[in-house]
Amino acid sequence: MRARRSLIVVTAVLLLVALHGWAQSDEAEPAPRFRAKTLTGESYNNQSVKGKVVLLEFWTTWCTYCKDEEVLVDAIDHEFSAKGLVVLAVDVGESKKTVQKYLQEHPRSCRIVMTADTNLAAMYQANSYPIYVVIDRDGNIAGEQRGAAGERGLRGLLRRAGVGAEE
Repeated sequence: MRARRSLIVVTAVLLLVALHGWAQSDEAEPAPRFRAKTLTGESYNNQSVKGKVVLLEFWTTWCTYCKDEEVLVDAIDHEFSAKGLVVLAVDVGESKKTVQKYLQEHPRSCRIVMTADTNLAAMYQANSYPIYVVIDRDGNIAGEQRGAAGERGLRGLLRRAGVGAEE
């Protein structure tokens, strides 16, 4: 009786381990096909960023968490742009006039994209802010963070894509 119970427990544990491994597949999820045009007229798509890491930041001018992390996102853009990082800050649902006025008072150094100039906001269901998505050099989604990430969180997302680790 005791041996049978042990066999059942061992079988159950092995089954759980197998199911966990199956649910956490190592297959990377390819980033959806996108297009984006910045306020300065630069165009980006999956093909143009191949071989680079992309950090997408979905934000709005009224989001206090977004405002708190602007300096951090711009600093990360500056720090890693020479290592192949492209930061696209996608303003969601606001007019170009509103964003341009905001940027006069709160300048940003990263690339700014308007909702009308991209299909990214719909793809990532950007409906709360900020949202961060990292796409690796192979075009796969390396990580996603919904809500403020802070420096540690953003650097962790970038490390998943091979940026910021001991390069």
